[in-house]
Amino acid sequence: MRFAHLADCHIGSWRDPKLKDISSKAFVKAIDMAISKKVDFVLIAGDLFNTSLPAIERLKETVEKLKELKDKGIPVYLIAGSHDYSVSGKTMLDVLEKAGLFCNVAKGDEEGDKIKLKFTVDNKTGAKITGILGKKGGLEKEFYKSLCRESLESEEGYKIFMLHSAIDELKPESLKEIDSQPLSFLPRGFDYYAGGHPHYVYQKNEEGYGLIAYPGPLFPNNFKELEDLETGGFYIVDVKDRKTSVEWEPIVVHNVHKITIDAESKTPEQVYEEIISSLKGKELTGMIVTLRVEGTLLSGKPSDINFKEIFEKIFAKSAYFVMKNTSKLIAKGFEEIKVNADSVENIEASLIKEHLQQIKVGGLDKEKEELLVKRLMHALLAEKQDGENAAIFENRVKEEISKIMGIEK
Repeated sequence: MRFAHLADCHIGSWRDPKLKDISSKAFVKAIDMAISKKVDFVLIAGDLFNTSLPAIERLKETVEKLKELKDKGIPVYLIAGSHDYSVSGKTMLDVLEKAGLFCNVAKGDEEGDKIKLKFTVDNKTGAKITGILGKKGGLEKEFYKSLCRESLESEEGYKIFMLHSAIDELKPESLKEIDSQPLSFLPRGFDYYAGGHPHYVYQKNEEGYGLIAYPGPLFPNNFKELEDLETGGFYIVDVKDRKTSVEWEPIVVHNVHKITIDAESKTPEQVYEEIISSLKGKELTGMIVTLRVEGTLLSGKPSDINFKEIFEKIFAKSAYFVMKNTSKLIAKGFEEIKVNADSVENIEASLIKEHLQQIKVGGLDKEKEELLVKRLMHALLAEKQDGENAAIFENRVKEEISKIMGIEK
C-alpha cells in the first residue's frame, strides 16, 4: 500500500499578484508527483484552502486536479482545518464532497456525552481512516475530550487517524505558543497519524501509538516560513507487512535566497552597501528573495536606506519576487515594541495568555478562562448566513455569546 499525505495547502493564502497562485502551483505539482508515484489514495490533513469560501480562480484549479485524481481512481480522504472550517456551515468543502471529489472522514455520532467516530474504509487497500477536524484557537479540544476511544482502539486492521492539531509533547520550541493538545487525547494503537496544522516537518514512531507525521505546509505561508523552510512538501507513505515508512518529497515552485543584515550601530549608507555587497556574484534568476534587516541604526532612520534601488538591483538579476522585513529595524532613540510571535494566531494566543486571571471571571481557573476567551472570539468571527439581515445576524451572535457565558435570557 502506498499513499500521499498532504496538509496545510492553504490555497489562496498569498495576496500579492505575483504570489497569489503560488499555492495552487504547489498543489498541482504535489498531485502530479503523487500520481507519478502510483499512490493508492491521498490524505489531506486540513486547510486545503486558506478560507472556507475560496476565490473562484483558485477553486477552478483545485477542482481540476481533484477531478484528475477521481478519473484515475485515486480517492482523496480529507478533514477540515482551522482555515477551511466554517462554524456557519458555509464551506466549499461540503460542495466538493457532494460532487464526489473527496471524502471527509471526520464523521461520527453523538452517544450521550461521547462522540463515536466512524471509519471510512478504502475499497482498494482496506485501510480504515477516521479523524477530527481542526478549529481556530484549538477549539477542537472539546471533541478530543468527548472522544470514545475504546471503539477506535479495538478496531482491527490498518488504521489511519487524521488530525489538524499540534501535540504538546511533539511541537518544537519555535511553535511553543501555538494551541495544542496532549498526546493522551489521541486514540492509541493506530498505524499512522496523519497530522496537519503546525507548519514544520516531523515524523516519529511514538510508543503505544504509531507513526505520527506532520509534512509541514505544501508551500511556506509567510516571510518567516520562507526563511525557515524555503520550500514546502508532503509525505509519500509506504506500507509493507504492516510496517510503515515515510519519504518527504519537497515541492519547489521557486527557490529562495535569504539575505539577513545586522544593522546594529550602522548608518543607513553602511547598511545599503552591505546589502549590495551581498548580491555580488549571486545568481537569482527565478528566485524569491527575502531581505531581513534588523537592529538599531547608529544614525538616521530606516526610510533613509534606499530600498527602492536595492529592489531594482535584485530584479536586475532576474529574481522572481522580492520581499523585505524591517519590523526590527529602528532608529536610535526609539524603543522597539516587541511582540514575541510571528503570526496573527500566535499573537492572539500570546496576548490572551498574558492577560489571563487579571480579572476574576466566575472563579474560573486559567485553562477554563483561556477556553472561554477563545470561544467568545470564535463566536465574534461569525459571518452572515444567506438570507440574514443585520438584526437577525446580531441576535444570533448575541444568543451564541449568551450561551457561551451561561447567561439566561
